Amino acid sequence: MQKDLQESWRTIVATFYSTQQWRVYMVVVLMIGNWGLEAKKWQLLMRPIQKLAYHRAFRAVFSGQALALGTPNRVGEYVGRVVYMEDGNRLRALSLSAVGSVAQIMVTFIAGLISMAYVYFLLESSPQIQQPLSIFWLRGLITIVGFTAIFLALFYYNLVWITKVIERIPWVAKYKYLIQKLETLQKKELTKILVLSLVRYVVYVLQYLLMYQFFGVQVLWWQIIALVCVQLLVMTIVPSIALAEVGIRGKVSIALFGIFTNNTLGIIATAASIWLVNLIIPALAGSLMILGLKIVRK
Repeated sequence: MQKDLQESWRTIVATFYSTQQWRVYMVVVLMIGNWGLEAKKWQLLMRPIQKLAYHRAFRAVFSGQALALGTPNRVGEYVGRVVYMEDGNRLRALSLSAVGSVAQIMVTFIAGLISMAYVYFLLESSPQIQQPLSIFWLRGLITIVGFTAIFLALFYYNLVWITKVIERIPWVAKYKYLIQKLETLQKKELTKILVLSLVRYVVYVLQYLLMYQFFGVQVLWWQIIALVCVQLLVMTIVPSIALAEVGIRGKVSIALFGIFTNNTLGIIATAASIWLVNLIIPALAGSLMILGLKIVRK
């Protein structure tokens, strides 16, 4: 339990009326940019089967958030997006959409791997730091994540060849039209998707950095970035439902940032704020958008 809880709470409340307000406004602006980049990814991925106007892709992304809230690992997000596709393209859109997810996961794993290596070095070289994380388990996790990142990279950039091999499987052959368009994604297009995923990731980490600083979590900025990257990796691995995700975010954040600070309230406030801004607000906006779709009314 944090000893100076009341004092920390008063500090947080005072911060909302201070010159630090710009950090909150910037986080909201970055949220729009974050989902704007995801809309661009969706637009590029859907190009082989259907040309989408950017504003339609943007609406699809927000609608996906509305249906993602109550489903494990946000699988409902795909349903919310494909309703904007034309008849006959909705099932084919799923395989192309999965490519975007693989790109985002690959970025998360690589950044998380580098950050875990930094945290491992920091814990080993600083015995005075409290170590709730086991060095042994951290070393093992680094190894597993490293191999997974390599596998994802090889899979991602050999997607055309892998798709052709899968299509030759007898029971898959009659459904190959669902994945056939994956063969059109050349390395240039895949790299564009990967770059957009990387920029999205940077935006997300920057949001966390701004909110941790806003809530007075006294940790060096590069350590915040490293710990956030590890946190995002853990959140990617652990199955969750978006509505209940705030609790998991809080626990993971406390486990990581508790190594360097006892400002538990600031850590929880940051996790809750990012959850609210990046998931709940877009989901509410997406709910209004999806209600206006003809397919829903029918």
